[in-house]
Amino acid sequence: MARKKQYIEQEVIKKAMGLFWRNGYEATSVRMLEREMGINQFSIYSSFNNKQGVLLESVKYYKKQINVIKEKLRTSNNGVVGLKQYFYDFIEFSSEGEIQKGCLVTNIVNEINEEQEPEVMFELKRFANEIRALFISNLKQDDKKENYLIEQQADFLMNTLLGLSIASKVFNKKQLKNSIEVAFTNM
Repeated sequence: MARKKQYIEQEVIKKAMGLFWRNGYEATSVRMLEREMGINQFSIYSSFNNKQGVLLESVKYYKKQINVIKEKLRTSNNGVVGLKQYFYDFIEFSSEGEIQKGCLVTNIVNEINEEQEPEVMFELKRFANEIRALFISNLKQDDKKENYLIEQQADFLMNTLLGLSIASKVFNKKQLKNSIEVAFTNM
């Protein structure tokens, strides 16, 4: 008979996500995960197979958390105004008080190798493409824009968002807001 889990999976994954978000994937050891999650190595391997499995579940949990601002963008009928608000919402989402953590997805993309972690990279790319599709959808609300321009602007906004994520670890909120304002000046 299998033993009953002595923990709630969503709660331990939330803790693991925070650890990966703060420390990154490579710097996070299984021992650190044990301490943070409050479960032993056997339970980690039993439930998630390995550290990569914990990361994949953490990314899924992160996606659920960011869905609040994604849904706001998905239902926006304000075009560029809705997109700009998404950027402001993202800055708030990715901070803990005055500490800016950036985007978990961007942080992990910056440190892993696709050849070594293809499954992780696949999930991260899929997440980025979901956001890009929302950008395109909102840009299409301006029926005067040509499709080629919409594609270019969506790519520009994705690059801006990735840059903003990294910059948020270095610059203050005023500087980040300045970047958002400049990015949307000629949209």
